[in-house]
Amino acid sequence: MDYVLYKLLPRLEWVAVLLLLVMASSLVQGLYHGASGSAKRLFRFLWEAVWIAVSLLLAAQAASLASPRLQRWLIDRNIRIPDEAMHTLEQLWYAFVTGLRDFALLRFGVLFLLAYVVLRGVFSLLTPIILRRQDDRGEALAAAGAPARFASRLTGAAIGAVHGAGRSFVVLALLFIYVTLLPTGPLAAQIQDSPTYREATERLIAPFAGPVLTRHGPVITKAVETEFRQMLQRRYEIVDHAVPEEIGEAARHVTAGLTGEEERARALYDWVGTRIAYDWDKANDYIDHGRWREQGPQDTFDTRMGVCIDVARLYAVMARSVGLDVRVVTGMGGEGGNLGPHAWNEVRVASGWIPLDATWARSGDWFNPPDFDATHVRDV
Repeated sequence: MDYVLYKLLPRLEWVAVLLLLVMASSLVQGLYHGASGSAKRLFRFLWEAVWIAVSLLLAAQAASLASPRLQRWLIDRNIRIPDEAMHTLEQLWYAFVTGLRDFALLRFGVLFLLAYVVLRGVFSLLTPIILRRQDDRGEALAAAGAPARFASRLTGAAIGAVHGAGRSFVVLALLFIYVTLLPTGPLAAQIQDSPTYREATERLIAPFAGPVLTRHGPVITKAVETEFRQMLQRRYEIVDHAVPEEIGEAARHVTAGLTGEEERARALYDWVGTRIAYDWDKANDYIDHGRWREQGPQDTFDTRMGVCIDVARLYAVMARSVGLDVRVVTGMGGEGGNLGPHAWNEVRVASGWIPLDATWARSGDWFNPPDFDATHVRDV
């Protein structure tokens, strides 16, 4: 059934149907409410549209000004993640707070939403006062425009048509933004294939907003995708911060007698790379069926199997347990131009941060090789 509907969507020209429904509902509401009621509804629509635009601009300005101040404040708090195991709510809290500190888009988004909610609250307080004055004007319009009930209904329908045109423009603008920022998103292709959408946006929206979104849209989309992956990575850092005793003991045994940071990092790379087998069944299940089986470092340690993110997380936990500064890195990996989603590690040694890929250890030496960047492209 879903497949049939998917195939029918382009033929039904559903964008045109959607706009017709918006217009029809406004006309019906205009007929029902008459001249005074429709005038009030139109005024409220215009008043709200103006206030939304003003609120968005002010909220963006407020978020831009507050973002660096909030970051400095959070840095000064010197937030440290507890070493002991945490409950889910504690994990979410530390992921959120450290995310606010380290991720600019997340910080801006939260501040923007807070400022917008406050401004919308002000709007809700002002609206009754403004509409109370408009009630008097609406009644005067109804009395002066047409004494007869029929004329009032027609006047209301005309006002409703104007209201519907405004609503339709908003719908088109939202569809235009959606398609520009998420060109491969659900139904994006069907929207772009609609003659009604193409004609309306080319004439009404693209001349004004098109250059801005075309120039900045892909950059915004890429930045959001990258930061989202970084926030998922931060979640792993929070969840894996507490080191299970068994894993800690294994790491200390592997690095016993080694004092240099690079020596310890190399010993752990050799141990993880030779003992953890790649879980092809898990990888193929995700590629073929979209089913992802989440597993923590303890699961990987116990089963001796995992995919790249599992191997990288286990290495990070073991390295952290012996005092190394380590991080999980996500991006694209592969040779011969065949790149796919991948994860590996970076560890800090005396010379600085160096990369390593324990997942690939069985295919060669991937502990800080000179050509590592040729096969590993990290998320920016």
